[in-house]
Amino acid sequence: MSTAKNKMGVVQLTILTAVNMMGSGIIMLPTKLAEVGTISIVSWLVTAVGSMALAWAFAKCGMFSKKSGGMGGYAEYAFGKAGNFMANYTYGVSLLIANIAIAISAVGYGTDLFGASLSPVAICIATIAVLWVCTIANFGGARITGQISGITVWGVIIPVVGLSIFGWFWFSPSMYAEAWNPHHAPIFEAISASISMTLWAFLGLESACANTDAVENPEKNVPIAVLGGTLGAAVIYIVSTNVIAGIVPNMDLANSTAPFGMAFAHIFNPTIGKVVTALMVISCCGSLLGWQFTIAQVFKSSADEGYFPRVFSRVTKADAPLKGMLVIVIIQTLLSFMTISPSLNRQFNVLVNLAVVTNIIPYILSMAALMVIQKAAKVAPAKARASNIIALVGALYSFYALYSSGEQAMMYGAIVTFLGWTLYGLISPRFEMRNV
Repeated sequence: MSTAKNKMGVVQLTILTAVNMMGSGIIMLPTKLAEVGTISIVSWLVTAVGSMALAWAFAKCGMFSKKSGGMGGYAEYAFGKAGNFMANYTYGVSLLIANIAIAISAVGYGTDLFGASLSPVAICIATIAVLWVCTIANFGGARITGQISGITVWGVIIPVVGLSIFGWFWFSPSMYAEAWNPHHAPIFEAISASISMTLWAFLGLESACANTDAVENPEKNVPIAVLGGTLGAAVIYIVSTNVIAGIVPNMDLANSTAPFGMAFAHIFNPTIGKVVTALMVISCCGSLLGWQFTIAQVFKSSADEGYFPRVFSRVTKADAPLKGMLVIVIIQTLLSFMTISPSLNRQFNVLVNLAVVTNIIPYILSMAALMVIQKAAKVAPAKARASNIIALVGALYSFYALYSSGEQAMMYGAIVTFLGWTLYGLISPRFEMRNV
């Protein structure tokens, strides 16, 4: 009985899932979506459906898979060790890039907070400084990181949810209508232009169904909670980014480096706007702190399995993979220099598209593996068929998101992926030796 009492119910897990997704991913989105126009609400609806299909399929993968390692373990069912490696490798690369985008978000809000105007090189140096500070802060271990991240995430959630509920009192329908398609782009082109940005906000949905052991009646409650949490996050994303479009003029929003701060400044006064901006900076740094530690753990688990170099496996007395974290932040420093752009928004855009492309690869591998996972778990054909159809919807959406990410992101993503096959070729003999 005591064990059951300590387990989460479906409502708790649903809230936890939504909160986990609503980290720092949303804070630059109003600016990026303003560049497309309020027609991007259609992109949100498409992404909400696609993300819920992915979330449902991941919940099923998590329940029926007997292999450890998350998406790598799922991929191994259909694609063997090579699939496991490629899922872990592309997911790791995606997190490396995504964290630079989070650091740039913090810098963007920071420049607005202090009224600074930075050159592209100065933005790059500030981004690198944020990455290093958040990495060094992780040297104390997971417990401290978890506590800080758990508090700072509310710096994003409270303003965003507050705006979603109360922002309608200041909403101008005519301002919203004028911003519908400001560049008069063809409808399909306009919708596609913001698909990768909207998916960016949902990245991490695959981690929501990781701890099935801590949930009451997981077979029933995990899919409900994952779907409900994803839907809840989708509603908040859609409402908050659209209510801003009726509060702040489109051109102001498109040129902003701190859109939520600007919205609160329009509603109340510049001081309140600065307070919200400061909360967003703190939240961004807290989120980055947690994600830097998460990357180190992802690389550590892959190194433990023999996929990544052993340097990522080594831990300190505080159980922190210190050497791995240093290698990771050095790689991120080099990537930051490589992605210097004329504006902060453009640099953010390049990084988000590349992070989405590399993250979608393990999504597609996992969706393709669900059929084999269910067959291995002897799931009833009728139940398996429904889940396989949902996984197919998730896969089709993933391919559409790849297409929408643009030629440059696809090209870089392809190079990164092909490099992965080469790296696997170098380490594959050790797995062959184990099988002899």
